[in-house]
Amino acid sequence: MAARLLTQLRHHFTTANRHRFLSPQLLRPISSAGLLFRRSSDVAQPLPKDLTTSKETLSPALSEPKISVNGAKDSVKSSLNEAELAKFSAIAETWWDAEGPFKPLHALNPTRLAFIRSTLCHHFRKDPNCARPFEGLKFVDVGCGGGILSEPLARMGATVTGVDAVDKNIKIARLHAESDPATSSIEYLCTTAEKLVEEQRQFDAVLALEVIEHVADPAEFCKSLAALTVPNGATMISTINRTMRAYATAIVAAEYVLHWLPKGTHEWSKFLTPEELVLILKRTSVTVQEMAGFVYNPLSGKWLLSDDIGVNFIAFGTKSSEE
Repeated sequence: MAARLLTQLRHHFTTANRHRFLSPQLLRPISSAGLLFRRSSDVAQPLPKDLTTSKETLSPALSEPKISVNGAKDSVKSSLNEAELAKFSAIAETWWDAEGPFKPLHALNPTRLAFIRSTLCHHFRKDPNCARPFEGLKFVDVGCGGGILSEPLARMGATVTGVDAVDKNIKIARLHAESDPATSSIEYLCTTAEKLVEEQRQFDAVLALEVIEHVADPAEFCKSLAALTVPNGATMISTINRTMRAYATAIVAAEYVLHWLPKGTHEWSKFLTPEELVLILKRTSVTVQEMAGFVYNPLSGKWLLSDDIGVNFIAFGTKSSEE
């Protein structure tokens, strides 16, 4: 089976597939100078579990909106991928089952929250040691699913809006959040990033974690994320690198050997390299400031922050001030 999957990988890794993401000039390597790579010792340790846990109908009006980035208006297509939405709709009821299809996200959540807390506290000059460091800040969780990221952000004081194009996900997220006064204020919307841009919504921090590899057009998706970010605000994206090691671990091992994820959850050809993501964001006036990798320790069963971005990685960028 592994040999057959590797053959499929070689077939996917062609110029024809690569142009789906980027124009040829974006495939040139870039220097990592100026980027700060995080190790596990550089940030707070993963948050405790009590802080991190406690074809479906799509949102209407998904026509081509006008998206403004730093004042420039362009007509763009929706970044929705209906096949991907159908996959997640089919398992929506299991979002809060820590042993279900979303088990890897539940395990990863404390580690990615540690990076978010440390990085955003530094950017917004907040005290990372206080219980609610994000008080007074507005966050949007794009592709929020059942709310497993939105809820801990709300507990840390942020005013959180969670958006997802799958109605079933939003219903489950609302139901779960209402059970805790600390999270009942979360605004959950069945909509898209593009629609929020049409409504001229903006946020201090825009987060899209484990989402971009499932959209139809990563460049247009990032343009929407940038438009939602206030000047000098933060944009944060996590995804999977397009490497052979990522194929072996995130697809072959996670989906076909360990069965951590349903088969077909990921397509290797849809992954972005860190260099590609940096350049896509740069075109939207978002400059990536820091990156970190997520590495799984099979002995402890925990994820750690690392400077190894060969598989899972997260990028933090800031939007330039409007002129």
